[in-house]
This record gives sequence, C-alpha cells and structure tokens, in this order.
Amino acid sequence: MFKVLKKKLKEAVDKIVKKAEVKKISRKIEITENDLKPIIWEIQLSLLQGDVAFEVTEKIVNSVQSQLIGKSVEKNNIEEIVKQAFKKAILSIFEEVEQLNFEKLVSSKKPFLILFLGFNGAGKTTTIAKIGKYLKDKGLKVVFAAGDTFRAASIEQLEEHGKNLGINVIKHTYRSDPAAVIFDAIKHAQAKGIDVVLADTAGRAHTNANLIEELKKICRVNKPDLKILVLDSLTGNDIIEQAKMFNEAVGVDAIIFTKTDVCEKGGSILSAVYTIKKPVIFLGNGQSYTDLKPFDKNEFVEKLLEEEK
Repeated sequence: MFKVLKKKLKEAVDKIVKKAEVKKISRKIEITENDLKPIIWEIQLSLLQGDVAFEVTEKIVNSVQSQLIGKSVEKNNIEEIVKQAFKKAILSIFEEVEQLNFEKLVSSKKPFLILFLGFNGAGKTTTIAKIGKYLKDKGLKVVFAAGDTFRAASIEQLEEHGKNLGINVIKHTYRSDPAAVIFDAIKHAQAKGIDVVLADTAGRAHTNANLIEELKKICRVNKPDLKILVLDSLTGNDIIEQAKMFNEAVGVDAIIFTKTDVCEKGGSILSAVYTIKKPVIFLGNGQSYTDLKPFDKNEFVEKLLEEEK
C-alpha cells in the first residue's frame, strides 16, 4: 500500500530537486500543494486497492497532505518523512477509539459473560476456543455456552474444542432457545465458581431478521459484559456493512479479526475500526489454539508500511 505512495511522491519531489539544482537553489525543498496534486489519485487508488473504505482513504490522504504541504525537507530524508506522515495518519484512526484492557476487564466480575458475534465462516467458534485457551493459560476457569443452536454441527464443533482444551460445554438441543442455553451456562458458572462464560451465537446475514431479533433477545435476557464481533480480515469492503449491522443491532464492544496470517492488505481492519469506533483486541493468525495475538496498533502500522523484501 505504502509502496505506491512513496514512489509517486518521490517522483514528484525529484522533479522539484532537479529544478532547484538547475537554478542552484538550496537542496532543502519546500513541498507545495501543486507538487502533491498530480499524485493524490495514485495515493487514493493504492489505498482503495488495499480494501480501505473511501471515507477512510479521504481521511488518510487529507492528513498526509496537511503534514507535508509547506514542509521543508532534505532530498535524502524524503522517504522517511513520507513514511512517518502516512504512519501518523493511519495511527490517528486507532487513536480516535477508546481502548480497553481485556484481561483487567475480564477479571472485574465473576462470572464474566463474553458474547461472540459474527457472520458464518468468519471463524467465530474457533476464535472462542482460542480465547478459552488464552484465558485458561492466565489461570482463569472457563466454560463454553453452545448458543449457536441454528447451524448444523455447531454444537459438536464447540464440544470438540472443549474436549481438546479441557473446557466444559453447556448445551441444549438444536433449535432450542439460545438465550436459555447461555442463561444456563451463567448459572452453571455461578454454581461452580467459574470465572468466564464464552458464548457462541448463530452466524447472521444482512437479510436474516429473525436471527437478529434472536440476538437482541440473548442480550436482553443475559446482559453480556462484553460483546466481541469476529470479522474475517479477507472480507473486503463488505466488512463495513457487517460491522454496522451488529453494532446497530446490539452494540459491539470490541473486535477480533481472523485470518490475518493470509491477509496482506490490512485495509478492512482500518475500515471497520473507523466505521464503528471500536477497539481491536486480538488478531487470529493461524489454525492452532495459540495462534492468537493481542493487537498492537504500532506493530500493525509498521507491518503495513514495511518494505517488500
């Protein structure tokens, strides 16, 4: 993504440098608005091709322009100056969002109910297993609630994860009331001194009004302490509508992105965060239970802008 911006801006500045050398002007050059105009479309295009939503692209471009126009720079420093301007522009998207301390929050009450939301195929159930492993490794007692009573084999899938991890699964039969399943899991946790309830839910689609109403009922009955939206980082710009839908329906508290090990663009992450103003707390980066890493905005941006080797 950054490669195109750097290349085009460097080409523009090199032209100014040549003119300055012809006129024997100082090697220190001031970047003007006219210098940037020819390359603005190239910058926008590279961002859009990286799955960054249009309004996010506008914000980044405007920030980069405001940082660079009128700035006096040495020719040898131009690449680093541009990179830092771009980095600051992207980081500002994350800095507009109130962050949360996941471990501190989870330890704030007992039992602590986390409700997982997301479309089918996003990796929601696997993410629940990873979070279960993560919390167990922190010394917390965990129980799974099989709240997806809609999708075939969803309960068995969660049970398999529970078996592998040594985590109990509270379940009912298919087509039963998911709000009741999660309610029973909470009661079980209270009786057994369990710290955290991780509740699965059925995957929703834009047009599935019944499942959305079911999700609202789950929240009314069980009042989750944290609602985590699981999003597939490969989704592209449709991720904006997904994020909006869940946030408008029940209110999202945090986001986990999956499949980031095979997603090179990163634009969908920027778009979702900018759209619903919710923090990213983890990235799923593989299939094993330990393939889950806390999100670091600085590391994310550095990786986004790093040179191709």
